[in-house]
Amino acid sequence: MTEIGNLEKRIKRQVLGKTRAFFVSTLPGVEHLCLDELLQLGLSVADARMSRGGIEFDGRVHDCYLANLYLRTANRVLMRLASFTASNFRQLEKKLTDLPWELYLQSDADISVNVTSKNSRLIHTDAIADRFKNSLDNRLRLLTGVAGKNHNSPTVRSQQIFVRAENDLFTVSIDSSGELLHKRGLKTQGGKAPVRETVAAAILQLAGYQPGETLIDPMCGTGTFSLEAAMVTGNIPAGWYRDFAFMDWPGFKVSRWNHLRQEAEKRMTPVSKPSIFASDIDPENCRALGQVIREKPLSETIHVFSADFFQLTPQDIKRQLPENNPGLVVLNPPFGLRLGTKDTTDQLFTDICQKLKQDFKGWKAAMLCPDKHLLKKIPFKATTHDFFHGGLHITLATGKIS
Repeated sequence: MTEIGNLEKRIKRQVLGKTRAFFVSTLPGVEHLCLDELLQLGLSVADARMSRGGIEFDGRVHDCYLANLYLRTANRVLMRLASFTASNFRQLEKKLTDLPWELYLQSDADISVNVTSKNSRLIHTDAIADRFKNSLDNRLRLLTGVAGKNHNSPTVRSQQIFVRAENDLFTVSIDSSGELLHKRGLKTQGGKAPVRETVAAAILQLAGYQPGETLIDPMCGTGTFSLEAAMVTGNIPAGWYRDFAFMDWPGFKVSRWNHLRQEAEKRMTPVSKPSIFASDIDPENCRALGQVIREKPLSETIHVFSADFFQLTPQDIKRQLPENNPGLVVLNPPFGLRLGTKDTTDQLFTDICQKLKQDFKGWKAAMLCPDKHLLKKIPFKATTHDFFHGGLHITLATGKIS
């Protein structure tokens, strides 16, 4: 019981006072973008490096706070808790008795355990998860009424433990993010094939989008590109409008978190006139997006209107912002099940390319292409990047329209 009574001191010494190992998971193919983002944050991180599926770095717990708050291309941030070998369940159970779960989890947390196993003698993931859950329950049951009193928010978020077994080596991590980081806390409306915010952020970076640059999002749908660009222009952190799982860790420091947010707010850039123009042929999409930007508020940055892309010209934009130079056109054309047939998709893509060549010469473009054979129709010398989006392998083409 002496150890339990010293819980706060142990958290300060073993969690907050130590350099920890972290893993930032990303979309395949954008690891280099996420690494650049991490390095630009000026965190006290050591040995940040790309690895399979993401970025590894060593840092303090508050660096994990900042990574969640700022990274636009990250899926989640994991903090490593332990690494050990076990080739049978008896060994596994013995190793688990030494894990100090109370340093990382509230006693009444809603905990799930996610297990993957590859090339290990312990291959039954459900059985492995059961051992972890028993270990958690037995250890935290001793702390009922102790760790559970340390809540820093009125609602306890669910907590996720990730276990990877590979070649009998177990790596145990706790998820600091909660919901996947593409959920920015901005919008609740869905679309037929919305681009995830992390994908949109990567596309804008690959297209060379700069804060304040004119952006036309003429098939905006739910407005993901426009909202991401608005946050970039206003220097608003990606996670500004949401909460995170680490906010329910026993060692979460509200004062440190509030300070980090205050510093972020000081760096936000006021916007006096819109540079982002979002339109869609569906007025309901525009209405829903308009409601989002009024609530946050981002209406000074984004102008929303309903229009058919094939009727839109740069002059429509210049009438609202006449001094602006050509900027970026970003397009996620409808394809696949949204159109029904391959021929219909191909014809629409061809029409879009002709429209870009006719009316948007000199503009940068970022365009999602559902099939590589359509790349030959693109009216610019394209740099291509492959993505997995909406259950489909698609290609992003970026370049300057000539």
